[in-house]
Amino acid sequence: MVTDIVDATVDLPVARSAVWKLLRDPHVYPRVFPGIGSCEQLGTDQDSTRLRLRVGRDATDIQAVEVRLTVGRHLENLDLRCADGAFAAIRLDENGSVRRTRVTVTVFAADRVHPVVASASNRAVADWVTAGLHRLADLVRGAPTSTVTNAEDTSLRQQAGVARQMVATGVVRTYRLDRGLRQLGRLAKWGFTLAGGYAAGAAHSPHRFAIVDDHGDRTFAEVHDRTHALASALADLGYGPGDTVGVLSRNHAEMVEIMVAAGKLGVDAVLLNTGVAAARLAELADKHRMAAIFADPALEWLVRYLPPEIPRFTTTGPPPTSERLTVADLIAAGAGTFERPDTPGREIVLTSGTSGSPKSARRPQPKGFGTVAALLSRIPLRMNETMLIPAPLFHTWGLAALQISTPLRATVVLPERFDAEDCLRLIEEHGVSSLIVVPVMVNRILDLPDHVRDRYDLSSLRVVASCGAPLSEAAVLRFLDGFGDILYNVYGSTEVSWATIADPADLRLSPACAGRPPLGTRVAVLGPDRRPVPIGATGSIFVGNHMLFDGYTDAHAPAEADGMLDTGDVGYLDAGGRLFVAGRGDEMIISGGENVFPRPVEEALAHLPQVSEVAVVGVPDREYGQRLAAFVVARDGSRLDADMVRDYIRHRLGRFSVPRDITFLDTLPRNATGKILKRTLA
Repeated sequence: MVTDIVDATVDLPVARSAVWKLLRDPHVYPRVFPGIGSCEQLGTDQDSTRLRLRVGRDATDIQAVEVRLTVGRHLENLDLRCADGAFAAIRLDENGSVRRTRVTVTVFAADRVHPVVASASNRAVADWVTAGLHRLADLVRGAPTSTVTNAEDTSLRQQAGVARQMVATGVVRTYRLDRGLRQLGRLAKWGFTLAGGYAAGAAHSPHRFAIVDDHGDRTFAEVHDRTHALASALADLGYGPGDTVGVLSRNHAEMVEIMVAAGKLGVDAVLLNTGVAAARLAELADKHRMAAIFADPALEWLVRYLPPEIPRFTTTGPPPTSERLTVADLIAAGAGTFERPDTPGREIVLTSGTSGSPKSARRPQPKGFGTVAALLSRIPLRMNETMLIPAPLFHTWGLAALQISTPLRATVVLPERFDAEDCLRLIEEHGVSSLIVVPVMVNRILDLPDHVRDRYDLSSLRVVASCGAPLSEAAVLRFLDGFGDILYNVYGSTEVSWATIADPADLRLSPACAGRPPLGTRVAVLGPDRRPVPIGATGSIFVGNHMLFDGYTDAHAPAEADGMLDTGDVGYLDAGGRLFVAGRGDEMIISGGENVFPRPVEEALAHLPQVSEVAVVGVPDREYGQRLAAFVVARDGSRLDADMVRDYIRHRLGRFSVPRDITFLDTLPRNATGKILKRTLA
C-alpha cells in the first residue's frame, strides 16, 4: 500500500536547463508518463498554469483532475498541486557537471489523485516517476525510441497469430466440413478479393443476405451468380484483362456487383468520387484510358464532357436514353461463362485531395487472412452480424469495410445517401451491430436533439468505427458519454490502408489519440534523417504492413524508410505506445520563429459550446512569416465574436497559437467524403 510520502531520485545525463524546459511544458507529461492521457490548459498567470489532466488505467476508472503547475526558483524547483492537497514537488540540482542533473520528486497523497494508486506500492510509484524522467532525458538526447510494432518476431509466429484470430472469430470455423471445403475452394479460385469473398460466402451460406440497399436485397448466392453473369456479358462485349472502367456511383448493390464482376474479369475499376468536377472526370477518363464508364442516372450530368466513343452503362434505375444498357440488362444477357484471368482486377481509389489535386492509388489485393486478422485484433467485429456502411464505397474506408464484411459473412446495409436520423432508423430496423462512418457523420449524429435519438432502439449497436479524418476530443467524449463505449477511431490512408486503431479504452483516457497498431503493423515516428525520434517527440509518421498500396498511377510514390511508407502526417508516440497525429506535415507554420500546428487550436475551439465546426489554416504574414486563420461555424443562437475566440486561445494555448483572422461561416467546404477542404479556405 502506498504511503503519504514517496520520494524518487534519478541522475540524468543531460543538462539541467534542458530538463527544466521540458518540465515547464505541461503537454510533455502525458507523452512520457503512462496513465496521464491528456492535458488541457485552462489558463495561466505569472508563475503558474492551471491544467486539467485525464488520468487512469482503462475505460472504467478515468478521472479528470485539475492541477496547478507552479514554477519556483529558476532551474531549481517547481510543483504540481491538486485542490485536495495532493502534490508532486520537483527539485533539480547539477550533479557534479553541467551535463548531468539530479532530479528529486516528492509525491504526497498520490492515492487522492487516483484510487488505483492506493493499492500500489511505494516502489511502483517511484519506478513510474523514474521511468518518466528517463524518457525526458531520452527526449533531450534524441534516443531513437519511437517505433511500435504489433507482430511476432518471425513470419511463422505472425502467421500463427493470424490463424488464432481467424479461428477465435469463426472466419474459418464451420460445423459442416463440406461447406468449409467449398468455401476454401472458392477462395483458392478467386483469391482474397471481393469476388473471392462473395464466392466463398455463397459456398458456405448461400441464402444469407449479403447486401440490403434502398431498393431490395441480395443473398450471397445471388451476388455470386449475378456478378458471374455480368462478367460474362462484359467479356462478350470485348472487355478483359488490361482494361479499366470507371465507376461513378453512390452506395448500392449494383456498385458492388460492378466491382466484383470487374475483378472476376481482370478489369481494373476506378472508383470515382461523386463530388468530382465534370472537367476533372474527363481528365481521369483520359489518364486511365477508360474503356467504359458506369454511372448513376442522378450523376449523368458529370459524364457530359467524356468523348462519345467511351461506352456508358447505367448502374441502376431507368437509363437516360433508351439505347443505354443498364447493369440489369447486362446481367440478363450474360451466359455466365468467361475465361478466368491470371490476375484479378484491382480497385483504383482517388485520394481525398484536401491539400492538393486528388491522386489515383492502386489498391492491393489481400494475400490471405492477414487483413481481416489485423482489423479484428483491434475492433471486435463478429461473424454473421449486420453492418451498416453509409461511408462512401469509393472512399478507402468504405471499401475496406465492404471487403472485411465478406469473410465475416456480414449482411451489409448500403444507404445511397447519409442522413443522421435515417441512420438511427436503419440501425433499429435491421438490428445493426456495426456502423462504418467518416467523422462528419459522427458529428451529424451528435447534432441530433436528444428527443430524436431517443425514438430509436440502438441496443444492437456494438461498434461504431470512424476513419478518414480526425475526430475532435469534444466529439469523442460526447459520443462515448451519449452512446457508450462503442467508438473506434481508425487512422490510416489510401496509401497505407490502416496504421493504428484507438479503442474505447484508449479514447476514454486520451480522446485525441489515434490508437495503437493492429496485428502485423509497424508504426515509427522519424526525423529528417529517417531515424526514429524519442518517445514524445514530433516527427514524420511512417507505416508498414502487408496492405501498402501499389503506387499512384499519376504521381510519384511517397518516401520509404525500412519498408515503411511516409503518411505525410506528423505526430508522436506516447509512453503507452499510442500514436497522436498533430496534422499534415505541410500544415505546420512558423510564426515568429515558433512552430505552430492548426490542430491544437481546432481541438481547443471544438470544446466551446458555441462552436459547431471549426477549421484552422496557415496564411502568409508580412511581419511573422505566417499566421493562423480560423474559420468558425457557430451554433444557432450562440453569442460568439472574434475577440472572444482570440482571448480563449490566448489563455489556453499561448499567444503564438492565437488566430489573427477569425471568419464566421454558415458551413465549412467539404468534399464528398466529408473532409474539410482546407486548401479552398487558405
